[in-house]
Amino acid sequence: MIVKTALVFLTILFLTACSDLLTEAPDETTIFDGPIEGLTSAQLKAFFDGDEAFSEVFNVQTGLGPIFNNTACVNCHPADGRAHPSTNLIRFGRDNGGVFDYMLEVGGPQLQDRSIPGYPAEVFPVNATGRSKRGGPIVTGLGLIEAIPDATILANEDPNDADGDGISGRANFVEAPDYLQIGAEKIIRGGKYLGRFGRKATSIALLQQTVGAYKNDIGITTDFDPVEIFNPLVGGRIGDNVPDPELPTETVNNVVLYLQTLRPPSRRNEDAPTVIQGEQIFAQIGCASCHIPEMQSGPSPIDALAFKPVRLYSDLLLHDMGPALADNFPEGEATGTEWRTTPLWGLGIVENVLGGTPFYLHDGGTSDLVEVIALHLGEAESASNRFFALPQNQQDALIAFLKSL
Repeated sequence: MIVKTALVFLTILFLTACSDLLTEAPDETTIFDGPIEGLTSAQLKAFFDGDEAFSEVFNVQTGLGPIFNNTACVNCHPADGRAHPSTNLIRFGRDNGGVFDYMLEVGGPQLQDRSIPGYPAEVFPVNATGRSKRGGPIVTGLGLIEAIPDATILANEDPNDADGDGISGRANFVEAPDYLQIGAEKIIRGGKYLGRFGRKATSIALLQQTVGAYKNDIGITTDFDPVEIFNPLVGGRIGDNVPDPELPTETVNNVVLYLQTLRPPSRRNEDAPTVIQGEQIFAQIGCASCHIPEMQSGPSPIDALAFKPVRLYSDLLLHDMGPALADNFPEGEATGTEWRTTPLWGLGIVENVLGGTPFYLHDGGTSDLVEVIALHLGEAESASNRFFALPQNQQDALIAFLKSL
């Protein structure tokens, strides 16, 4: 009897201890990662394989470098959220009498400031006139963005401000890499295709964005782009002594599918009266002219992405944001003062993967949304002025709305 009582006591004690150690799964409205609903079993397998690859930390033996910015995708997109400013990368070049020089002879246009042992990292050239600091963006909901038809995005173009509202969004058409298979539904201008990913909309598709990030940010070659990056000041194409390509095609494809099928961030408190009021003010003062609340996806080979509402709060077009945010670094058809409208979904939970401190803008330069609005000049200056003309309670309502996204 004593033994039985002791066993019961130990069992209760063990279960109590376990309950203290185990935690509940986080509320999905507070996190970024997770697959979109409706994936097949095969797609889910590829999703989790891609998730694992996204977290892989590369080293000298697995092909890191020889020059690089970081060692893993997840380091610049923690938990699929935006990056800490400490991981910002830099792109550079110089203006030569109206013609922009990307300074390839000294390692441009991207500064790889880290390197493997025994190999020199690149150094920022003192004669560069364009310096663009950029942090890794939120990577969720990208498959839905990829599935938005070109025509839907281009319907919002107004390069000459024909309607006189001061907003002249325009598309960035860029050259497609040879490996990218372009569908017949894509719109062509001058032999170029619509860019929609990246801070200045210079990537046409997630495959291009992924391949470019592996190569330029980590120094990892793929079948799609098997040529190693190197420091030209070394005096030759000396690499990392790991045979190229360094990453199998299947891994790249899994990472692409992972990025395509990460669910978009969920809203919080969207039915709260203050949040509803804030969204109305957001539209009334003109913010929604660029941060368009919703578009619609079109056909997609992934059924879960096809013909769905995409509540991204962006037009995916370029806008002149004025001198305060200018980086003087043109890309494609984007000027040194233009940026692609950043989708706002997930804005309210960026701090959850950054130790409790949010970082906003392309470079993570501020943690204050009011300062973000103040820095919106150029085409956004009228909307910014209207915000600061509002009474404090209405300003607070708009900020509450932004934090609900």
